[in-house]
Amino acid sequence: MTAQKIALITGASRGIGAATAMLFAERGYAVCINYLSNSAAAEQIEQHIVQRGGRCISVKADVSNAEDVSKLFGRIDAELGRITVLVNNAAILSTQCRLEDISEARFSHVLRTNLLSCFLCCKEAVKRMSSRHGGTGGAIVNVSSLAARTGSPNEYIDYAASKGAVDTLTRGLALEVASEGIRVNGVRPALIYTDMHASGGEADRVTRLKSNIPMLRGGQPEEVALAIFWLASEQASYVTGSFIDAAGGL
Repeated sequence: MTAQKIALITGASRGIGAATAMLFAERGYAVCINYLSNSAAAEQIEQHIVQRGGRCISVKADVSNAEDVSKLFGRIDAELGRITVLVNNAAILSTQCRLEDISEARFSHVLRTNLLSCFLCCKEAVKRMSSRHGGTGGAIVNVSSLAARTGSPNEYIDYAASKGAVDTLTRGLALEVASEGIRVNGVRPALIYTDMHASGGEADRVTRLKSNIPMLRGGQPEEVALAIFWLASEQASYVTGSFIDAAGGL
């Protein structure tokens, strides 16, 4: 019997993360839903999966904190087994403004949440997946943003900078572990209908900007989840160090 594959999705209590967790569960994966504060939302997704016959745990952890990350992976080891897929999705953004109005504290907080979390989770995943450590391989998908290419002037240069660094981490790690059975890829969404935009002070941002998108519409979290799943699946077995722009043609 083939062992069940196990996926960790960080920041999975809402938006793209929630859609991704449910898709992986539908496709037969055991899933760990990581969340920072919204326990009710995480538990609702967990119940949705379990009621449909899936295996799922939800774990509260600040994935920008090394101790929390270590405990998170320990829970997965003990309750689900050795991880085979990591989706680094946890991220934040702050109120739209120019760079000169971004405080040092804000810039540091955005980088810790969006970049350090990716670094810390990748470290723990590689220790479990790599053939160097007795692992049988796996896949890592880092959720970046088209902002890594555009820079998000006048809005979120700090967020864009963090995602640019995630892209560099993705490419470097992919080359480092390619011979150890691990594939590392990225997805760069843009203008997706999630509640993240409210954090930037404009809940209807996608609607305002959709006329600038070649496809003339915003994207849905489920569409991004499908791109993530493909990169993590055996259908993408010869793909590493690559990116899918889920951005409607932008």
